[in-house]
Amino acid sequence: MGCMALRWGWGCCAPNPMLLLSLFLTAAPFGLLGEETHQVSLEVIPDELGSPQNLLHIRAVDANSTLHYVWSSLGPPAVLLVATNTPHSALSVNWSLLLSPEPDGGLVVLPKDSIQFSSALVFTRLFEFDSTNTSDAAATPPGKPYPPYSLAEFSWNNITDSLDPAILSATFRGHPMHDPNRAFANGSLAFRIQAFSRSGRPAQPPRLLHTADTCQLEVVLAGASPRGNRSLFGLEVATLTQGPDCPSMQEQHSIDDEYSPAVFQLNQLLWGSLPSGFMQWRPVAFSQKQGGRESALPCQASPLHFTLAYPLPQSPVVQAFFGSQNNFCTFNLTFGASTGPGYWDQRYLRWSMLLGMGPPPVDTLSPLVLGIMAVALGAPGLMLLAGGLVLLLRHKWHSEYQYIN
Repeated sequence: MGCMALRWGWGCCAPNPMLLLSLFLTAAPFGLLGEETHQVSLEVIPDELGSPQNLLHIRAVDANSTLHYVWSSLGPPAVLLVATNTPHSALSVNWSLLLSPEPDGGLVVLPKDSIQFSSALVFTRLFEFDSTNTSDAAATPPGKPYPPYSLAEFSWNNITDSLDPAILSATFRGHPMHDPNRAFANGSLAFRIQAFSRSGRPAQPPRLLHTADTCQLEVVLAGASPRGNRSLFGLEVATLTQGPDCPSMQEQHSIDDEYSPAVFQLNQLLWGSLPSGFMQWRPVAFSQKQGGRESALPCQASPLHFTLAYPLPQSPVVQAFFGSQNNFCTFNLTFGASTGPGYWDQRYLRWSMLLGMGPPPVDTLSPLVLGIMAVALGAPGLMLLAGGLVLLLRHKWHSEYQYIN
């Protein structure tokens, strides 16, 4: 497999300056190589009477295209992804239709013929499992299931109160409308949306690499009373499919874990062939606000499958844009295991993912790992060079020596 195998072979080949230079260039951060500029805006769209509704529009514009992300907590939390081939496309909202029992046509991106890609994600249910008597970390389900919380039956805050245009951020925060056991009396489920105007990484792990045309979702469950002593939580995610197959799920592996310690994997959900849309996440969640290795929880993702067993709760924004006759594929994310840290430590759980359109950002080797590679490749080379010089000098000294008879 050579020097660049997954398991690094120390001193397996001689140094090559051009090899080191090419490694540095291919693994250099986006900030060193330059990037396209985007004008990114974030706004809450008010209804016809000027009242703020929970409809958040993120718009990323470059010279030739526009990306639209439309987030809403009307019904279950959902997001529309729409990419157009013009910098002048715009979102049009018909509030009378959108808030009606038949919202078809209530959301339109104009001009319609500029749309190159469109899809949606809907977050439908919050799961809870009792893992007290479960020893198998890979068990499905990971314990005795409690009745799930339907996110369509949550009451959500006015998103305008959390809107921060300066950092392109807003938060949907909710709790069940019917909570007879008062599990959420002191708790909440939050969906924090973050857009970006340039490439980089957030300060908090898992520090997913983002670009200026992506947005991040951070899901936080905090303060809610679990129904078991060692409850595990999960999230059901539904995605719109407009073909005969579900989107594909992929795993990528890396030798670099500087940004997410002990996590060498990146998961991707891809809609159709590239470039289209993608969802990226690392299979890790955290049980403390200051996430670190000691509070890291495994995140298990189930395979995608068509939803046939039960009807999904309808999202008005998805129905308004795509119509009422749609097929959905679902998958489940489960956070934690029966052993190790868990939600029960501080009644806190945080997981994040990246959403975008076009080619997904590619995790590259960090400067730390590049430095280690340079030392690993360079040290044997220096030793060989020094040895060669010594042999050359000794040969020259012997050739100049004259024997005296």
